[in-house]
Amino acid sequence: MSETKIDRESRSGHGRRPAPALAAHRIATDEEAIAVATALASRFSVEAARRDRERLLPWDEIEAYSASGLGAITVPKAFGGPDLSLVTLVRVFEILCAADPSLGQIPQNHFGVLALLRDLGSDEQKARFYADILKGERIGNAGPERGRNMINHVTTRITARPDGLRLTGRRFYSTGALFAHWIPTRAIDDEGRAVQVWARFDAPGVTVLDDWSAFGQRTTASGTVEFDGVPVAPIQVLPVWSAADMPGLWGPISQIIQAAIDAGIARAAIDDAAAFVRDRARPWMDSGLERASDDPTIIHEIGHLEAEFSAAQALLHHAAGVLDELSARPVTLETSALASVAVAEAKILTTEIALEASEKLFDLAGSSATRATHALDRHWRNARVHTLHDPVRWKYHLLGNYYLNGAYPARHQWN
Repeated sequence: MSETKIDRESRSGHGRRPAPALAAHRIATDEEAIAVATALASRFSVEAARRDRERLLPWDEIEAYSASGLGAITVPKAFGGPDLSLVTLVRVFEILCAADPSLGQIPQNHFGVLALLRDLGSDEQKARFYADILKGERIGNAGPERGRNMINHVTTRITARPDGLRLTGRRFYSTGALFAHWIPTRAIDDEGRAVQVWARFDAPGVTVLDDWSAFGQRTTASGTVEFDGVPVAPIQVLPVWSAADMPGLWGPISQIIQAAIDAGIARAAIDDAAAFVRDRARPWMDSGLERASDDPTIIHEIGHLEAEFSAAQALLHHAAGVLDELSARPVTLETSALASVAVAEAKILTTEIALEASEKLFDLAGSSATRATHALDRHWRNARVHTLHDPVRWKYHLLGNYYLNGAYPARHQWN
């Protein structure tokens, strides 16, 4: 049976829409960005477990995030932004995702798209869209198409009609789209070229379905977006096809954000494991100890997790520093490859520590930690779901092929 309009609207999340963005705070320095993120994280962490358990979408929290000005920290100075470092961007995502990784993930595509705009946008496009971001508007994403085809297979089309350009297609994995003012998507134009089309969230023919049902990252609202003859202006079309022969950093920037999200999940899992052991766990009967926190096997494992996390975080921050350094000069095929390699190394370690820490938590904290009231299972569920964003085994392949055969990584948003 086909879905009716009433059924569709009942699941679309249209009971609440993005509020008009009238003004946002202007963050000026890296230090201010970290301070703002830390203050928001303190607020976001309070109800994080409840939002996960009841799948309460973080509307108020995402509006507070937008008002804070964090969404504009990578806007170039030439267009009125602070153009803060990518190291700072990574740290912001770590901080927010340690508090609530679902909420923290929502802006991931916002910054990935802004990196693409920096590489491919015209001055007119940059002036238009950066101005919207500076006043607090959010960018979502209409992700890959569902089905058995390859992830980069595109059937979504933008066609020129007598009454203007029209966008038609159906997309999934659309993280942030439900909360967004702009929803960019990949499409094919009349000449068979790949383009990115920015659709306005309230344009005729745009429908955002809140049909995301994964067991982790439950409130990212990463569901379906439908475009049915959506009118768009030429300024809303970016020529992705032109990037085929032009090296850039938008792929590595998109990827390093994913790595930062995983680092945040790992940090929260380690902190909660240590807190539970100190405050609630009972020592094993054979230990002869009065406190679980004095158990030498637990002390060893906490030390192991902290060391693994420190290594992952150090490589993550190093990769962000590499991106900052490379972005300060013209990007070449070689430097684009170096960026992807640096980020892949970090992504491997953040993936592995997120999974290990969220699993080891229960081994250290004991059976009482599995009680639903503690909601500690959300760390593993979030880590398991988010680290599937792109398979880490292919990061190992990327590194091996580069170091062994000198092969440059393919240029796309997953590298």
